[in-house]
Order: sequence, then C-alpha cells, then structure tokens
Amino acid sequence: MTEINYIEVLRQVIIDGDEDQAASAAQAAIDAGVNPATLIKKAINAPMDEIGKAFQEGDIFLPELIMIGDTARIASDVIVPHISVEDQDASSGGKVVIGTIQGDMHDIGKNIVSAYLMATGFQVKDLGTNVTPKDFIRAVVDEKADVIAISTLLSTTQPLFMNITKTLVDSGQREKVYVIVGGGPVTPEWAADIGADGYGRDAADAADLTRQVLSSGEKPPFAKPLVIGALKQ
Repeated sequence: MTEINYIEVLRQVIIDGDEDQAASAAQAAIDAGVNPATLIKKAINAPMDEIGKAFQEGDIFLPELIMIGDTARIASDVIVPHISVEDQDASSGGKVVIGTIQGDMHDIGKNIVSAYLMATGFQVKDLGTNVTPKDFIRAVVDEKADVIAISTLLSTTQPLFMNITKTLVDSGQREKVYVIVGGGPVTPEWAADIGADGYGRDAADAADLTRQVLSSGEKPPFAKPLVIGALKQ
C-alpha cells in the first residue's frame, strides 16, 4: 500500500470508531514508514474535526462521540512515541487537563466536554469528579498542560476555583497555563472575578474557547476572560 492508503485506512478506522482496529492500523502505518506527525494530522486530527462539527450539528450523538474519541486516543497512543517533541507540539491542538471540582460528583457535562475536546484534536487528561485544587495543580505540572478546564454544577463548590487560580499564581505556574471554566452556576462575570481566562457555556463552546485562547498569541492570565456562548440578556 502507498502512504496515502495507510492514512486513509487509519482515517476510516477513526471515523468508524473501530477501537479493535485502531492500534493495529496505526502500527501498520508506522511500520510502513509513514511520517508519524503526518498520521496525527491527516488520519486523526482532520477526521476528528469533522466529527466534532457533526456532533455540534446533531448528526451524531454522545455515545458515538465518546467511542470515536476513544478510538483516536488508542491510535494516538501508538503513534505519539514515534514523534519528535517539536512535531508533537505542532500536530496536537494542545493539552488540556479537565475535571469537576472537589465536592461535586456530576460528570455528564464534563464528559461531553472531554469527548468533544478529544474529537477536535486536543490531548485530554480527564481527572474525573471531586478533584481537589491540589490535584488539579499537580496534573497541570505533571502533564505540562496548556489549558486547565474546571467545571461544576454546584454553587457551593465555586470558592474552590479561586484556590486553583491563586495557587497557580503563588507557584509561578499562572503564566504557563490558561484557565477556562464552565458549568451551571458559572457566569462570565464570576469567571472574571476569579481571574479565569475564559468561559464557555457548553461543550462546543469549550472546544472553540480552548482553540481561541491557545491561538490568541496572548500569554495568560488575560486581563478579562474570553467569553463564548454566554446567554444574551
């Protein structure tokens, strides 16, 4: 097979959400000498962008999105070790640490955002629910994350968001990572109050927001948060 054939095979595996074939298709392409960065860009990131748009338009649903995201992750796990550090940075949309804040066990909204981010080309470290500020900070450092995404559905947990932004400042990490927030009780005004860099209303907004903060050319923290999808008054 030609390089184009290997790319197309893996691309179709991703679109089909075929988790059983993801690793073998990726490995076959690597063994055939296909450039790993090209594989990420053309066989994973490109179709994932299409899938993200399809989800946003209602053409596919959450279970399919999650399955496809998992398939892309499996293939990426095979390919990424073969890419140089420079090419990894160029081929990825960026690395995001995401979680629901301590005291909140809700995960449906967070799971949708996580799946949507993966489906649009981001590397995602999902910390789950009931995540302490300390664990958020540790993950940001360990993963060398570009973005930290924090969510909640409970207003009682909101003060802990401030702990995260303050700790990032105190530890000298604030200028290295963008902080974006969302969830039921979260508002753009409150995002500004805690020093976040962005607010997104839903999963599609979160992916768009992540892309925009990373491409802004402006280092964090922003003077005021970038707001996407806020309800008009």
